[in-house]
Order: sequence, then C-alpha cells, then structure tokens
Amino acid sequence: MSLGPLMIGLRGTTLAADERAWLASPLVGGVILFKRNYAGREQLQALVEAIHGVREPRLLVTVDQEGGRVQRFGEPFACLPPARLLGHLWDRDRGAAEARARELGWLMAAELRAVGVDMSFMPVVDLDRGLSEVIGDRALHEDPVAVSRLAACIDEGARRAGMAITAKHFPTHAGSKSDSHTHVALDRRDYDELVDDLAPYRHLIDRGLRSVMVAHVIFPALDPLPASFSSWWIETQLRRELGFSGAVISDDVSMVGASVAGDLRQRVLKALDAGCDLVLVCNDSEAIPDLLDALKGYVDPAAQLRLMRLRGGGKANWQALVAAPEWRQARAGIDDLNSRPTLELEG
Repeated sequence: MSLGPLMIGLRGTTLAADERAWLASPLVGGVILFKRNYAGREQLQALVEAIHGVREPRLLVTVDQEGGRVQRFGEPFACLPPARLLGHLWDRDRGAAEARARELGWLMAAELRAVGVDMSFMPVVDLDRGLSEVIGDRALHEDPVAVSRLAACIDEGARRAGMAITAKHFPTHAGSKSDSHTHVALDRRDYDELVDDLAPYRHLIDRGLRSVMVAHVIFPALDPLPASFSSWWIETQLRRELGFSGAVISDDVSMVGASVAGDLRQRVLKALDAGCDLVLVCNDSEAIPDLLDALKGYVDPAAQLRLMRLRGGGKANWQALVAAPEWRQARAGIDDLNSRPTLELEG
C-alpha cells in the first residue's frame, strides 16, 4: 500500500474508530495535527504512534509549527519566535541571522522528530509587503534575498534533524489583502510584477526543495482559478519553468478561498487534476467518507514516490534530545531571539 492523495485532520487527542478506518484507506496519505489534538508531549507521542501503526508504509504526520502566531504544540516544545524576528536580526547582522535560522530549523525539526512527527509546514516564504494581515509577522522579510537566504538556512537546519521543509504559499499570498481562510483572495498583479515573490522558490528549488504548499489565491491577470486549482501555476510555472520535482501540496480546501472551485468533492478532484500530489482537508471530518468514495480507483505512482520522500528520518527520543548540548544551545538562542523588544515587529 502506498501513500494516497488525501491528508486529513482528526477531531481530538486520540484516534477514533472511524478515523482509524479512514487512515487504513490507500487513498489517505497522512494526517495534519492542530491544537485540538495536543494535550502534552506524551499524549502527542502516543497519538503519532497510533497513526503510524495503522498501516505500512506509515502515514505522514504533519503540523504547522512555524512559531509566533502559528504554533500548534506548546510546552515542553520550544516557543518559536515569529519569523519576522529573524528578518530584523538580518538587518543588524546577516551572519547572526543565518546562524539563528539554522538553529531554529534544527530545533523545530529535532523536537518534532523526537515524538515521531514527520514534517512541519514551514517556512512561509511570502514577502513582507505590509498588505496581507494573515501573513504579517509570519514573513521573514520584504527583501527576496533575505527571505531566500534565511529560508535556505531553516531548510539546512531541519534537514540535519531529519525533516523536509515545505515552502509556502506558492506563488505568494503577500499581494492579497484578503485572508483565503475566510474570503476569496485576489492578487491583481501581472506575471512580471511577481519576479521578487518567486525568487525564494527559485533559490530553494535549486537547493533541492522537497515540498511546496500552493495558495488559494487568484491572479486574474494570469488565470481565473486559484493557484491551488490551476495547472498553469502548478504544471507550467512550478514544474516546468521553476523545475520543481518535489511534492505539491494544496492548502486546506475547506477554506473559503477554495470555494470558487465548487463543493468539497469538486475541490479535491480539481486540485488533483491541476497537479497537486496531496490535498489537505483539515476541518470537515463528516466529508471524509464521501471523498474516499469520490476517489475510488485513483492512483498516481509519481505522486506516491514524491510523498514517500517526505517521511522523517533521524528520529531521537525526547530524553536524549533534551540532554544534548546542541538542544540546550539552540533553546538558549531562540529564547534570546524571543526576548527582543516587541516594538521590533511594528512597521
């Protein structure tokens, strides 16, 4: 059995019988966890082990553990800073910012791998254009060079801990004021105005980027569909123009920004038809049986291979990790970054 094209959310802190049955389907490729699924490290590790124990090859277990406003797991996991603090450090000392970014990538990944989580959907490589509130301080910097370099350093640190990063939100969410979680999001720029926004992807792809998350943002000058449902964006631009050979993952198709593609069944099918390898359905468990029915017989061997490459490696146990000098040093460095005055995030 291989990894399928659906990634689903769970309702609570343990695996329910119906959820276990869904995960046993070859049409499911993994699980994305949220705060509702977290009640402590030991509970989380037991849940991850239960998910991984459903079948072979084991399913992917993922989370949004960016830091700042978007961090699903709390203590004893490190309180990761908003990405923009790395950007502020870059403005003062580029070498220090790159070192801290490597440290952050390693710490985030090492802690998650110590409890069996395969991947965190980060970093955000949208530029800080001061327009998109949903991005805000999740962006590393407004300068594409800074974003490219800092994201590459996060990637370097995460890989050393056994985790692939996911660059998001392709091609960009930075030019839309609307939040695609709650509204249809538009970016009215033409292609030649997106050169800087695409630069971090070019840089990371050249370094072997394994995963990209595609945004539910419409660029009406280029395609009437959101990028997540657009073969022009996924196949023509991401695959052919940028040369990306890794996994393409949709943002959550239950978001309002995806509603222009139809009902949930239609959204999943259209995302796959456009070139997504994995489609996120995070918050609509009642729809899962219907989606599994809609996808009966669906097989994409190339996508399955790309998804298998996202499984985490280098797992260590938590006790060994927190006893390691590198962990203590990384925690101290991140604590120092978090202690920077909050006014640095303004502007």
